[in-house]
Amino acid sequence: MPLVNPLPPKHDPETKELADFFNETLGFCPNSVLTMQIRPEIARAFINLNKAVMNNKGRVTSSLKRMIAWVSSNATGCRYCQAHAIRAAERYGAEQEKLDHIWDYKTHPAFSDGERAALDFSLAASVIPNAVDESIKKELHRHWDEGEIVEMLGVISLFGYLNRWNDSMGTTLEEGAIESGNQYLGKHGWEVGKHQ
Repeated sequence: MPLVNPLPPKHDPETKELADFFNETLGFCPNSVLTMQIRPEIARAFINLNKAVMNNKGRVTSSLKRMIAWVSSNATGCRYCQAHAIRAAERYGAEQEKLDHIWDYKTHPAFSDGERAALDFSLAASVIPNAVDESIKKELHRHWDEGEIVEMLGVISLFGYLNRWNDSMGTTLEEGAIESGNQYLGKHGWEVGKHQ
C-alpha cells in the first residue's frame, strides 16, 4: 500500500498532456507521476526535467541512458525504478544480451569499454558516500565528451530523485513494469517488494 495514492491520469489535463511522453517510454503513465500530480507543479516540472534529461544530444543512446538508470536504481535498492529502467531500456532497443546480462556489465563481452565506463560512473555516483574518483573521471574522459558526461549525470541525478520518491512512497508497480522486472531481473532476486 503506497504512502499516498495516485490520482487518475485525467485529473489534471495539463499534466496528462505532458505525461503522454511516458506512453512511448513505458507504455503507460507511471504511478509516480500520478502521485506527483497531487501537486501539479511538481508533476509538470518533473516531466519537463525528464524530457530534457532523456533528450539525446551526443552518443549516449536512449537504451544506454536507461541502463545507466538501472545501475543507479540498483545501487540505491529502488525496485520500482529498477523495473521501469529495464523496461525502458528494452523499449528503446537495448540488445537482448545486454538486457539479460545487465548484472554482469563489468565483465560480460556484450558491453563495450565505453558502456562500462558509463555504468561504473552511474554506480559510483549513486552510492553514499559518493565514489566518483580520479579513476572514474579518467575512464569517462577516455570514451565520452563533456556534454555526454553531463547527460549521464543528468540521468543519474534524475533517478536519485525518483529512487527516493518511489522507495519512500512505496509506489505501486504497474503490470508492464512487473513483467519486465520478472523477465530480466527476477533470476537475480528482483521482486516487487513493497511496491505491490
